[in-house]
Amino acid sequence: MRLTGIEGRLALLTGAAGGIGRAVVDTLLEAGARVVATDRVVDDLPPRPGLRALPLDVSDAAAVEALVARVEAEEGPVDFGLSVAGVLETGLVTETEDAAWRHVFAVNADGVFHLGRALARRMVPRRRGAFVTVSSNAAGVPRHGMAAYAASKAAATMFTRCLGLELAPHGIRCNIVAPGSTLTPMQTGMWADDQGAARVIAGSLDSFKTGIPLGKLATPQDVAHAVVFLLSDQAGHVTMADLYVDGGATQRA
Repeated sequence: MRLTGIEGRLALLTGAAGGIGRAVVDTLLEAGARVVATDRVVDDLPPRPGLRALPLDVSDAAAVEALVARVEAEEGPVDFGLSVAGVLETGLVTETEDAAWRHVFAVNADGVFHLGRALARRMVPRRRGAFVTVSSNAAGVPRHGMAAYAASKAAATMFTRCLGLELAPHGIRCNIVAPGSTLTPMQTGMWADDQGAARVIAGSLDSFKTGIPLGKLATPQDVAHAVVFLLSDQAGHVTMADLYVDGGATQRA
């Protein structure tokens, strides 16, 4: 099946410099979309036809509003909004500092709100558009030592579903992709040695974490394919969905 409805459309993406973000950019460009890719630092994103890279701090509401206004003025109406930006803080709740908690929420939850609000205001009069938020399976399953991250992703997930409910009468769809353990620097940065992948796949009774039934980690491309599918015409009757891409790790329907 060839996905349709992507070619020629304009996508605005946050978190484009990360592992999943880069894969989403690649997949969108391959499908013929025009992409405005944003992150705090975009110098490492190589120039390509159809791609424009702009710096953005998603935690800054005014900066997000200004960037969306600039993109619409210079590139045209945004068809797809993609919130991929995310940060991770680990540690027990008793050891989590206020600043760390606020930082995780500022990016993972506030950033999704800022982009969603700015684009929704413009998409509603046009009565078209689609959003995808890259959340995490940690939004639906407790994680030991990851309370700030899991709570922020749960907030982003429910915000996206609520936004979808509000925008559905205007023909605008909002969906979530919830990856599990994925081969990105965020994941490998938590590994102590070269057995990290094997331990993640096997799971850990000590941390109450199940393993991955498919016996492998996701690749960023696995996640990107799910994201682009939810933007496509083939997902035209899908909204407020929460698609887990985790190899069965959460054993969730």
